[in-house]
Amino acid sequence: MPGIVDFPSVVHDALWAFGDEFKNEPERRHFGEYLTGLLVAANKTVTGINAEFAETTDQSCLNRWLTEVSWDPQRLNERRLEWLQHKPQTRYAEHGVIAVDNTLVNHEGKLIEDVGWYWDHADKRNVIAHDLLIANYVCPSGLHYPLDFRRFRKRENCAAKLAELKARPGGVAAASPEEQLLARFKDHTELFCELVDWIVARKIPGDFAFDCYFTSAEILNHLQGHGRAYVGDLKFNRKVEFKGHELKASELAAQIAPESRKLVQIGEKQQWYFTVTLRIPQVNHPVRIVILWDRKNGKEPVKMMITNRTFWEVTRILRVYRARWTGTETFHRDGKQHLGMGDCQLRSGDGQTRHMYLVILAHSLLVSQMQQGRVCDWARATLTTIGQACRAALRETLGKTISWVIERVTTLGWDEGRIMAGLALA
Repeated sequence: MPGIVDFPSVVHDALWAFGDEFKNEPERRHFGEYLTGLLVAANKTVTGINAEFAETTDQSCLNRWLTEVSWDPQRLNERRLEWLQHKPQTRYAEHGVIAVDNTLVNHEGKLIEDVGWYWDHADKRNVIAHDLLIANYVCPSGLHYPLDFRRFRKRENCAAKLAELKARPGGVAAASPEEQLLARFKDHTELFCELVDWIVARKIPGDFAFDCYFTSAEILNHLQGHGRAYVGDLKFNRKVEFKGHELKASELAAQIAPESRKLVQIGEKQQWYFTVTLRIPQVNHPVRIVILWDRKNGKEPVKMMITNRTFWEVTRILRVYRARWTGTETFHRDGKQHLGMGDCQLRSGDGQTRHMYLVILAHSLLVSQMQQGRVCDWARATLTTIGQACRAALRETLGKTISWVIERVTTLGWDEGRIMAGLALA
């Protein structure tokens, strides 16, 4: 929406809560502009966001703020999480769920740091993208927000970074610790364990949930070592030890007679399950698996799950696992569709990281306004989705611009040309 003359209320709230993270008023102005652009701009690139405002600086200033100015995105993220704990509906809880998954964030530019070619299973084609591993928190209220993320770097990207450091005067030893860390290859398992360690260090409560891609012995053992509960998706071809024999999980499921299956109600949907505690090769603790069928006499199971909480009821296992979709897929969708997660075209890896943290902050600002049981003043409605909240912010911003025009016509006597010039639309 071109011609923005004031930030929406939710951005003013962010300036009040987090503005002291920035050294001066111009930096805080850029902070407000970028958040506003993520919420309401049609084109959520640096250039597109800058062009939305009636009075602003050159887009290079916003670019430098995002890539060169000294402010700490990790510290901003910590402040965001602290801020969310002051609100009952977004506060950490013992029955919260920490859903971890990776997602591809598509890009147009091939020169963006850390991008690579990846196979997109949804579109069935190779895409240029960042591969982000994101930990999301799902509150008992149903609200959810990201905790932190890690960016996967392909082995060849790390090798190129290492070669660059070696070519510098003084070699690798002269590089900063951050640069040396970027040059070391880490697979998805190591990045997952890093996120777990980060969460445990901050004593964030909750049970972990993830899909079968992360149900490896190393990850399961790592979570068990921290004493944290998990529910994961189990591949059908995973080897298990059952009654003294090692066999595939699918072969175990084939042995379960219909009369051994029990009914479980999930909302309005009925399924039948069988559960057993057993051992899995290379996993150093007993696990409980749950096998689900759509019909009592169904031949093939539809889902298998695994947990280290062998004493849990099946309903609790299913509740934790269902939160995986809420915590991951919905944020991935909303971030890409409404908040410009993949729109940033900056080549700098630091710029991309800061952009991602600002997208996460924008998402949390909107989440904090949702499902409050009352009409949101600035939106004039009870907000239920991120898309609805973005549209409400756009309407509020448009209303402020219209009020600005009316005031200058009726009070100051401005003509059309001066109005157009004042809104940078001439």
